[in-house]
Amino acid sequence: MASQPKNTLPIAAVFSNLFRNIPRLVLLNLIFAVPLGAVFSLLWLLVSALDPEYNIRLLMMLLTVPLSYPFFSGIVRITSKMSAGEEKVEIFRNYFHTVRENFLRFLVHGIVLYVAVIFSYYSLSLYIKLVSQNAVFFGPLLISIIVMVCFCFMFFYIPLLTVTFEMPMKNIYKNSLLMSYGELKKNFIGLFGLFCVSVIAMTFLIACYGSSLAVIIVTIAVMALYLPSFSCFIVNAAVYERMYEMVTNKNARSQKLDEKINAEKQKRIKQEQKDEFKQRLIEFEIDENVSDDEYIYFNGRMVKKRVLVKMKQEALESEE
Repeated sequence: MASQPKNTLPIAAVFSNLFRNIPRLVLLNLIFAVPLGAVFSLLWLLVSALDPEYNIRLLMMLLTVPLSYPFFSGIVRITSKMSAGEEKVEIFRNYFHTVRENFLRFLVHGIVLYVAVIFSYYSLSLYIKLVSQNAVFFGPLLISIIVMVCFCFMFFYIPLLTVTFEMPMKNIYKNSLLMSYGELKKNFIGLFGLFCVSVIAMTFLIACYGSSLAVIIVTIAVMALYLPSFSCFIVNAAVYERMYEMVTNKNARSQKLDEKINAEKQKRIKQEQKDEFKQRLIEFEIDENVSDDEYIYFNGRMVKKRVLVKMKQEALESEE
């Protein structure tokens, strides 16, 4: 990981890094826009053909999230490298290699994100409607908002952990949940960054007010050139370094603990072997008719009688 100059403010370093990588972020966004646009178009054609009611139409169009999410892995990996200050990140090779290596895992993440989005949308819609009728529902509304924010923070880390470390899925979700509330400062910085990116996008859309065609064109342009890669870069700039430090330090501590446990285990085994040898020595009957210089077979080897007698005497004295 590249380190920031000592006299550079973190926010200045982030913006400097961002402006330096704008052309590559746009290129990266265009690559992702191909599968995203294809998935969205196919679902739009399917919805148009079936013409379901509004709720079903919404659920079907939201399938764009899990079906295109595997292709988002390339954006996560490359923007994490950019946000860490790596120079000359090769776009095409890294993107397609990351998608190929993480396709199934990101498909699962996409399904989880799909469920989280649906849960958050319908929970908020329901409780906002109920609060207008009875203030007692303000509590469940607040809980729904907290859960939604928690989901948001978790998905700051789930993609990053997946493309950065080799770890089981349960550990990815466990660590993401822990960091979703354990790193609130970084998470809110990332959330504020997302807000700023969204405000810029909305500014372009508001400028098209009154023209449906202009809104459609600008929406396509924003999604194709700007929003996914820039949003991902901003979030990674906020949380990547801290996440990387936490996981690597945790792994180092875990390795030291394993080494300590193994050392204690080996020490215990050696002590058990020593105690077993001493017990066999104490119980061994030495033939008195054998001369001191003759050899006696004991414990798999030949030992002189006088040496064996001395060893047995020492064993007996240690027992007293």
